[in-house]
Amino acid sequence: MLAEGDGREAPLRVRVEHRGDRAVVTLDEPDRLNVLSAPMVRQLRRALENLAADTDIRAVVVTGEGPGFSAGGDLKMMRTATEQLSQPEGVADVWRWIRREFGGVARLIAGSDTVFVAALNGPAAGVGLAWALTCDLTIASERAVIVPAFGHLGLIPEVGTSWALTRRLGYQGALAYYLRGEHIDAHAAQRLGLVHEVVDHDQLLAVADDWCSRVASMPAHAVAMTKPLLRAAADASWNDALTLEEFAEPICFTTAAFADSVHAMLTRH
Repeated sequence: MLAEGDGREAPLRVRVEHRGDRAVVTLDEPDRLNVLSAPMVRQLRRALENLAADTDIRAVVVTGEGPGFSAGGDLKMMRTATEQLSQPEGVADVWRWIRREFGGVARLIAGSDTVFVAALNGPAAGVGLAWALTCDLTIASERAVIVPAFGHLGLIPEVGTSWALTRRLGYQGALAYYLRGEHIDAHAAQRLGLVHEVVDHDQLLAVADDWCSRVASMPAHAVAMTKPLLRAAADASWNDALTLEEFAEPICFTTAAFADSVHAMLTRH
């Protein structure tokens, strides 16, 4: 089975820390650079599902334990996948895993109202990198490294990476990124637009927490509505984006938070 070793009794490889209106999720198998084994992936998906369903949680930080964020897919799992292609299900079992597990985490990050902040503490490769690029904000320690490893393995940009790269680098930039396959340090990644901010390593989680505080300081409905609006606008024409805004804006007018803000501003003047 592709997901060998993934039982409820499997050792915990994902750590979740609740901090009031926010949570920190840590990939926690540092001796393997947080490689995405079956137990880790499914534990992460369950953890994020629970957090996204919790209306008290406004923001989630995703980071890695030890020197790396994530080394990407588990090579042992990949070998198992190549060995079972002659089985009755053939490639369909691999497709299910990629779509339901790897893609499931990406869809949850992109589709929930919760704001996800990726805090890259070290090298990020493969699917781990794809998840980081899917997050609503990606900040990096000065020790972070972007590792585009899929080309050398004979793979394509995966789990939403092609979408993220073409929008941040353009077609030619994305293709050059893929063909070079070179490690990109944190500051170069920021110049390319792959990460939003680079900070001192010791300040990484504190800065991530500051972003969570920015989320918490704003009316819940405003952030929850802005996230899907901006994500939809990335694929919309100017006219369609304007239309989306026109439908969404009147809802904000009906909220107590907006009414209170207007009253406070008028009172000051």
